[in-house]
Amino acid sequence: SGVQLAISMSNTGGAWDNCKKYIEANIDPSLGGKGSDIHKAAVVGDTVGDPLKDTSGPSLNILMKLMAIISLVFADFFFAINQGRGLLNL
Repeated sequence: SGVQLAISMSNTGGAWDNCKKYIEANIDPSLGGKGSDIHKAAVVGDTVGDPLKDTSGPSLNILMKLMAIISLVFADFFFAINQGRGLLNL
């Protein structure tokens, strides 16, 4: 569940950042560009999104390394349970 949350946080933060950039580029004039109410809302979203993507990336890296190390350390133990049939005795 931690990996899923971190990926979701990273994607959400990036989406809010890209939304603000899209509005500032004024590709779609109906959004009003800089200074509009939509832009102000996008700036708030970007303010919330920056910490999401800045913290979830490094935490994902640590989490993946931790999961890999734990699986390597305990693989022999799990294999040895139940004469090699594993924890579920399959």
